Amino acid sequence: MIQRGEAQGVTRRVLITGTAGFIGFHLARLLLDEGFRVHGYDGMTDYYDVALKRRRHAMLLQTPGFTATEAMLEDQAAFDAVADDFRPDVIIHLAAQAGVRYSLENPRAYLDANVIGTFNVMEAARRLEVRHLLMASTSSIYGANEEMPFRETDKADTQLTIYAATKKANESMAHAYAHLWALPTTMFRFFTVYGTWGRPDLAYFKFAEAILAGRPIDIYNNGQMYRDFTYVDDLVRGIRLLIDVVPERPASADQIEPGDSLSPVAPYRVVNIGNSEKILLLDFIEAIEDSLGKKAIRNYMPMQKGDVHATWADATLLHRLTGYRPETGFRDGIAKFVAWYREYYGA
Repeated sequence: MIQRGEAQGVTRRVLITGTAGFIGFHLARLLLDEGFRVHGYDGMTDYYDVALKRRRHAMLLQTPGFTATEAMLEDQAAFDAVADDFRPDVIIHLAAQAGVRYSLENPRAYLDANVIGTFNVMEAARRLEVRHLLMASTSSIYGANEEMPFRETDKADTQLTIYAATKKANESMAHAYAHLWALPTTMFRFFTVYGTWGRPDLAYFKFAEAILAGRPIDIYNNGQMYRDFTYVDDLVRGIRLLIDVVPERPASADQIEPGDSLSPVAPYRVVNIGNSEKILLLDFIEAIEDSLGKKAIRNYMPMQKGDVHATWADATLLHRLTGYRPETGFRDGIAKFVAWYREYYGA
């Protein structure tokens, strides 16, 4: 029997890194709506439009219960001061240098933000003895794995980018801390997240912008790629439910149910959060075209370095732990995004 954490609603104080970011913004809104106190921590880096990040934070700051600090995760003294003052029950670490392709251009940024920054978060969680540390990983962890759908218990040692490698390092560091300090830790692996208030560097966002402007869109591997597109509201609902599923170190390995990624030597677990459906990229582009009412000018390109042909999540464990399955179809999700995009940009 999978062990569940404390009853829903017990935790009231959550420190979230990356609240001015795409996923962190949506998660903070959800938790605030449920009555949590949330402190956001964000570096407001200029990897993409800072004005969009500030708009997200401004919206959150209109809600009672939300406070925020603007500082870099690499600044351990700054993060420690915030954590010591807020005294969170739970820390949810979402901040990172994101973007698979950008990691080919500026790999050092990923080491600074994703490795050093994550270490600082883990150190604070250890020192404060938080009830649960939850941290973002990625489907890119699975790298060159060919057997699908991807399961949390699959071996994942063939990462193809420095971004994925830093996330694998995060998972390894987190397991060590969970073992050494009995720090309950859940890592969640995201699968191609999209939706409203998204990141302008993501493909679907760039596709919409280019199509409306009459510019060509670059389609890699001639569109013959599959992705498990996961709508952001579904994703953050999964994170919310996992807050209350606190891992416990089993007394022995034979107590771990088949398919559970729970460590035999630590209160540590990895969980996929995906829609459990692989969608052809060309079908996803067609949904964007249909929602915009305009066809794309297509520039077909070869496979790009570091890309994978497909991602596809087995989210069985998420359902077993929480009773929840992401369910937004990609056409419905894209329609919601396009409606938001037109309103926000007046397009």
